[in-house]
Amino acid sequence: MVLIEFGKRVRSLREASGLSQEGLAERAHLHRTYIGSVERGERNISLLNIHRLARALDVAPDELLRDSEGLG
Repeated sequence: MVLIEFGKRVRSLREASGLSQEGLAERAHLHRTYIGSVERGERNISLLNIHRLARALDVAPDELLRDSEGLG
């Protein structure tokens, strides 16, 4: 459940930023299919990639965790 909630948060912030999955992937130096799998809660994302996504979304890393169940 935590991974799904985290993925929903990433998707919400990405959409609020007006970015496509491809656009976010480019900014974060990750692959588009990786972004999709994160947003679907299929990946147990590393701390390094949390920081990459946060920078790409122009938010603090804890913003990505804030609404995740059991994390904030």
